[in-house]
Amino acid sequence: MTDAATRPAHPDRAGGQILADALAIHGVDTLFGVPGESYLAVLDGLYKHQDRMRFVICRHEGGASFMADAYAKLTGKPGVLMVTRGPGATNGSIGVHTAFQDSTPLIMLIGQVGNDFIEREAFQEIDYRRMFGQMAKWVAQIDRADRIPEYLLHAFQTATSGRPGPVVLALPEDMLTQRAAVADTRPFQPVRGAASPAQLAQLRARLAAAQRPFVIAGGGGWTPAAVAALQRFAERNQLPVGVSFRNQDVFDNRHPLYAGDVGIGINPKLAARVRESDLVLVLGPRLGEMTTSGYTLFDAPVPRQPIVHVHPGAEELGRVYQTEMMINAGMPEITEALADIQVDPSAWQLRAAEARADYEAWQGRPPAMASLAPDLDLWQVVQTLRELAPADAVITNGAGNFATWAHRFWRYAPLSARRLADGRAAAPDEPGGAQTRSQLAPTSGAMGMGVPAAVAAAIAQPERCVICFAGDGDFLMTGQELATATRYGAGLVVLVFDNGMYGTIRMHQEREYPGRVLGSGLTNPDFVQFAQAFGAHGERVTRTAEFGPALARALAVARDERRPALLHLKVDPDAITPNLTLAQIRRNAEQAGR
Repeated sequence: MTDAATRPAHPDRAGGQILADALAIHGVDTLFGVPGESYLAVLDGLYKHQDRMRFVICRHEGGASFMADAYAKLTGKPGVLMVTRGPGATNGSIGVHTAFQDSTPLIMLIGQVGNDFIEREAFQEIDYRRMFGQMAKWVAQIDRADRIPEYLLHAFQTATSGRPGPVVLALPEDMLTQRAAVADTRPFQPVRGAASPAQLAQLRARLAAAQRPFVIAGGGGWTPAAVAALQRFAERNQLPVGVSFRNQDVFDNRHPLYAGDVGIGINPKLAARVRESDLVLVLGPRLGEMTTSGYTLFDAPVPRQPIVHVHPGAEELGRVYQTEMMINAGMPEITEALADIQVDPSAWQLRAAEARADYEAWQGRPPAMASLAPDLDLWQVVQTLRELAPADAVITNGAGNFATWAHRFWRYAPLSARRLADGRAAAPDEPGGAQTRSQLAPTSGAMGMGVPAAVAAAIAQPERCVICFAGDGDFLMTGQELATATRYGAGLVVLVFDNGMYGTIRMHQEREYPGRVLGSGLTNPDFVQFAQAFGAHGERVTRTAEFGPALARALAVARDERRPALLHLKVDPDAITPNLTLAQIRRNAEQAGR
C-alpha cells in the first residue's frame, strides 16, 4: 500500500476547471447553451477540453434546451445545457419540463448570483430550488468548489437511473472562481431495477393463459439491445405491439406485428382492441393522459383489463391505476428477460394479423383529403417523403395539428446499429453508437421543439437524413436556430406547414364555440426569404406535384452542401385533420347546439 503521505496531491484548480474536468470524466462530448458572464469560469475550464467537448452556441436558451433534450433522446447520453442566471434559466425551463414529461436524462447548469449577494434579490437572482422543484428530479446549488465532483456525480446518477429525467444545478459565480484541491470521481453508472424470477414466472403464466394479449411499448431508457429484444419477444410469441405517444420508433412500424400508436388520435379499431384485451403488457410508458387517450382506455383506479405495468420508476407504478402486476425494471433488463419467454400463440395469431390489417387501412388516404381535394394534399406529401427519404430518417416536430401527418402516416424505423459515414457499424462505445431513435418530438406538447431537435440531430449524427415538421406558429418560436444550423454545418430539411393560424386552437374553438373565432389567426413572414437570410435553401410549394422535385432538391442541399433547407408549404386552412375538415368540425358543433 502507498502511504498517504506519499500519494500525489490532488491538483489545485478553480471551480470552473473542476466542473469542466468532471463533465469530461462523465463522457460529455457536446453541450448546448447561450454564454453568460455568470459562468465565464466554466467556459474557461472548457477551453482545455475543446478538442473533445464542443459547446454549441445557440440563439435562445429555449432552443438550446430543446437541443439538449433531443441530443439525449437520440444518443442515449445525458443532454447538457448551460445557461446564465435569471432570464437565461427561465428561457431554458421549457426544455427541462419537456425532459421531465418525456423521461429524458438532462443536466441543466445555471450560472448563479455569487454567495455574497444571495437572498438580496440581486441582479437576475432566482431561487432555483423553488423554481424547478416540480419539474426536475433533483435541484441543488453548489456552494463550495471542493464539492463539485460529488454534486456532478449525483446529478448524472440521478438523471440516468430509474426513470430518466432532468437535474438542475445552480453555480454561484464566486464558487466557480474558488480554488480547491479535490479528487475527481469515476464516471457515473446508471442504476436500473430488474424483474425477479417469481415475477417473470407469473408474467409467463399470465401470457400463456391469455386469449387476447396486447403489448404497449414506450417511455424512456430504451437501448438498441432493448429494442432488438422486444422484437424477438414479440416474434417468438406472435404478439401485436402498439407504441405510446411519440415513442413510435421503439418498434419497427414496417413489422407485421406492429399495430399502431396508442394514445391521442388513436385508430378507433385499435382502441377497441386494447379495451377488449384480456392481458395488456405495458413496457415503459407512464399510464398518463396521452397513453390512455384521456384515461378512457382503462378504468381508474382499477382497470377492467388485466394489466402488467413495467416501469423504471417505482413511484409511477400504481400512481393512477392499480394494475394486476407492477414491475420496477429498466427496459434493457425487462426485455432481455422477456426475450427468453415463449408460449403457444395459436389463440391470438389471427388477432395479430387483424391488428396489422387495421393499421394498414388506417394508413390509407384519409376522408378529409378525399372530400376537400386541396391543391396541396398533405397525405400525398408524406407518401412522397416516404419514397424519397431513407426509412431511418430522423423525424422531428413540435406541437400542433400539422404534426398529425407525421404522427399518423410516417413509418418510423428504429436502428439497432447505426452506420457511420464511412460505412462501418458504430461500436457501442463510439459517440452515437447506442442510438435507436428516429422520432424526436415532445410528449409534453411543447411548441417549438422541431427545429432545435433537428439541428441537434444533424450536429450529433451528420450522416443521417434529418427532417423537421413545423407549423407556421410552431416554427417561429425557435426558427432563429437556423442560424445555429448554418454555423455548425447542420444539414437538415424543415417543412413549414403554413395555414395562417394556430391550427389546434382554431380547431378546438370551432368544436366548442363554432364561428366565434378570436386569438388564433397569424400574420406570417415570407418563410422562403426568412430561410435564405440565414444562409439556408428555401422554396415555396403550393401544389402536390411541386413537392417531390422541391423535396429532392432540399434533401440534396442538406446532404451534399451540409446546410439547412426549408420548404414553405402553403396549406388549405380547412385541411385541419386527416378525418375532418375545419368546416365539418364547425358544422358538427352547430348541429350539436353549441
